[in-house]
Amino acid sequence: QVQLVESGGGLVQAGGSLRLSCATSGHTFRLYTMGWFRQAPGKAREYVGGISWSVGVPYYADSVKGRFTISGDNAKNTVYLQMNSLKPEDTAVYYCAAQTGGDGEYDSWGQGTQVTVSS
Repeated sequence: QVQLVESGGGLVQAGGSLRLSCATSGHTFRLYTMGWFRQAPGKAREYVGGISWSVGVPYYADSVKGRFTISGDNAKNTVYLQMNSLKPEDTAVYYCAAQTGGDGEYDSWGQGTQVTVSS
């Protein structure tokens, strides 16, 4: 497993932008498939998007496609989720996760960061 630490959440008006960061302590994130998830109050956890760095093609949920972008910075061992054109329904706690076991399961999770979009 790998330690993941998210940051960058906050309060933003609808139509605004935020960039979330996920730092992978001591490990290069490009060894893993990385994903972003979110969970709104009273709702199940939702897959937002992810990327297998060996393939290099990110995948996004339909609800965020065209608005959210996943990228990474090797030097900082950090993965980013750029969120544009935010909507109130994007309000949730956002988590980054990593697949480290090679079995296709996300087995390392960050603590989450709150994103609130006001209308």
